[in-house]
Amino acid sequence: MSGNNHKNITQQPQLNFWQIFNMCFGFLGIQFGFALQNANVSRIFQTLGASIDDIPILWIAAPLTGLIVQPIIGYLSDNTWNSLGRRRPYFLIGAVLTTLSLFIMPHSPTLWIAAGMLWIMDASINIAMEPFRAFVGDNLPKNQRTQGYAMQSFFIGIGAVVASALPYILTNVFDVENTAPAGEIADSVRYAFYFGGAVLMLAVGWTIISTKEYSPEQLAEFHQQDTTDAQDTNVNTRTAKQYQNGAIIWMAIGAIFTLAIVSLDLDKQLYILSLGIFTFGPLQLYCSRKLAKLSNSNTESSVTRDGLGMTFNVVDDLFHMPKAMRQLALVQFFAWFALFAMWIYTTAAVTSYHYGTTDVVSQAYNDGADWVGMLFASYNGFAAIAAIIIPFLAKAVGIKLTHTINMFIGGAGLISFMFIENPNLLWIPMIGVGFAWASILSVPYAMLSGVLPPKKMGVYMGIFNFFIVIPQLLAASILGLLLKVFFDGQPIYALVLGGIFMMLSGIAVLFVDQDKQTQ
Repeated sequence: MSGNNHKNITQQPQLNFWQIFNMCFGFLGIQFGFALQNANVSRIFQTLGASIDDIPILWIAAPLTGLIVQPIIGYLSDNTWNSLGRRRPYFLIGAVLTTLSLFIMPHSPTLWIAAGMLWIMDASINIAMEPFRAFVGDNLPKNQRTQGYAMQSFFIGIGAVVASALPYILTNVFDVENTAPAGEIADSVRYAFYFGGAVLMLAVGWTIISTKEYSPEQLAEFHQQDTTDAQDTNVNTRTAKQYQNGAIIWMAIGAIFTLAIVSLDLDKQLYILSLGIFTFGPLQLYCSRKLAKLSNSNTESSVTRDGLGMTFNVVDDLFHMPKAMRQLALVQFFAWFALFAMWIYTTAAVTSYHYGTTDVVSQAYNDGADWVGMLFASYNGFAAIAAIIIPFLAKAVGIKLTHTINMFIGGAGLISFMFIENPNLLWIPMIGVGFAWASILSVPYAMLSGVLPPKKMGVYMGIFNFFIVIPQLLAASILGLLLKVFFDGQPIYALVLGGIFMMLSGIAVLFVDQDKQTQ
């Protein structure tokens, strides 16, 4: 692939194995940072004085930054073309910022600084990560996209194996201390973050150097029929009056919900949900006013509507998603609620349920936390294996049934944590979790990319992130409350709930409309 003009090309070229390898290799580095964050941030928070009840609200930074950053970066990258390309400028910016964040995070002296660094780190990861999803959709024809997203899953698995296991390896192989005085981060965690930052920068840099991008003109040539089909199916545009009515409804629901939290003295974490609902109202009001001005000028057309700015277009595209994308939203909702429950509570669940301690300065707690890092490494290792198997399984039984199978064995794995008493055997359920993780990272994106308008691949991939973020916000808002009210605050039940939600995701995918060209 090159940047040269190909005026006579009507079919997008197939890429060979090494071209797909190079374009996905950057995800190895991105996942290094992401896995270090997932496996160690709860530990850092608890080390700096956070209680179990505080952890979900502190983790809210991760999904909230994704909710804001990803559609913005998607929209900007859709409309960028310079000497570095379309998506690659954002790979570079995100990689530099994430590397700096990884170097600084383990030096956080207080809990509030650590929470703030999580915001910065997650925003930086999202800047680099979001365009990678659209990158596969840009560069691969539809019948290779399952292979492309599976390759991303492979690198995610490999990167996360090493990153998640780093503190354990540093302690048990290189004799680096895994304990520290109260209020200080252990050296094993610090050095793991340093190493992760270096790997991230090198891996993303390799993809930037080794992979070129098709120009907007070439992409338009490849996808002329896709563009026509998208225009034919997107004729019912939302009016200014509909946006105005929607604004009133969403603000009313948000206000009522907020008043209920205050009057009934409900858990304060629920404010995240109520304020989120309310905020969607003013966004629609903004869109209503934009459209009203356009209508009064009597110049409304698809071109001028597209020219109403980033905020309008992101919200407007949200209301005009393809049908399959709306169906996949439910699949993502269930899956990511489960994942967030696992990421937040596995350390607390294993240290309390299997190691019998909640004392964060004790040897037992830190041994248990290190073992969780190894468990996270193991499920990512199994995910790398699953990523190789998934394309073949999809050809044999279909892409939807493949996802169902993987989500059911993943859900069973999470539920089994409650029934396995010996912590040394917890790697066994991680086999199922690994297959579910690989499937979550590949199958929905392969199905989605086949139904998206090519010129809006980035913004729709960013919007799709809403259905990853919303369940995480919900989990952060209500999981602590659910555990406190129904399960006596025992974090092991968060993993059981996560297993149930994984299985629901596997059922929901069976009802998604599928593009026939996506294998």
